[in-house]
Amino acid sequence: MNLPKYDLHTHTTASDGVLSPLALYDSAREAGVEVLAITDHDTIEGVKGLMAIKNTSENEDNMILIPGAEFTCLLGKQILHIVGLGLDIEHPELKRHLADLETLRVDRAKRIALKLEKKRIPNIYNLVCEKAAGAQIGRPHFAKVLCDLKVVNSEEEAFKKYLGAGKLANVSVAWPSLEKVLEVIKASGAVSVLAHPTKYKLTMSKLRKIIAEFSALGGDALELGYPGINREQQNILKFEVQKHELLVSAGSDFHTPENRWTRLGVYPEISADLPHVLNSDGVINKQKQ
Repeated sequence: MNLPKYDLHTHTTASDGVLSPLALYDSAREAGVEVLAITDHDTIEGVKGLMAIKNTSENEDNMILIPGAEFTCLLGKQILHIVGLGLDIEHPELKRHLADLETLRVDRAKRIALKLEKKRIPNIYNLVCEKAAGAQIGRPHFAKVLCDLKVVNSEEEAFKKYLGAGKLANVSVAWPSLEKVLEVIKASGAVSVLAHPTKYKLTMSKLRKIIAEFSALGGDALELGYPGINREQQNILKFEVQKHELLVSAGSDFHTPENRWTRLGVYPEISADLPHVLNSDGVINKQKQ
């Protein structure tokens, strides 16, 4: 099957990306992307605004825009990211879920700020809110502010010293369950994709169990093409795709042009013989639903 050039995993300033939704869209088009999904963390505000701009614009182009989001959830104690593709952005259940996630993220940000203020880093919550500029507040915003304040020399150091798992300012969050997230995605008419499976730093045995549970709960697809995955890992995961009759997806997980390892529309190829979430017309394939 001949597929259009696509990128089904990208981030904008609506969450922790550095390009505005319109700038990302224009950059993807310049890169030759024909189908683009904007999948900000736990929000649709970026793609929603972009769709409004496109609907009122007199300039027409052929690039297909797919509304999506990358949802944070828990399976047991394991944090997972699930990409929803083809969301009905006006669906009431989706709106309620995203409002709940916004509350969780604000609460987490305040608790992180309190921990950092106890280490004599004052006013950091207000600075982080300014840095986020209305976007979903995430730990990367804290990392950027810590760099601005010269507390650390890099965002990587900020995570290693303060924000990473087990560190001083790391706080637990009662993220919704995987089952709940899959229900919301399905209710909004979208396809669910287990994002970047090898980035959770799990043994392959544990990852197989997660994929099996994801499928049993109604998950639709596995992201099989993204920066960092190698051919050996793809071949192992290909077996899981076939075993659980999942679709496959791919995307750059683009956040910033400063990261040279992530470019729009660029990721390791995936086998053409596997069932894709996208069809030859650039439409999301919902056959598993």
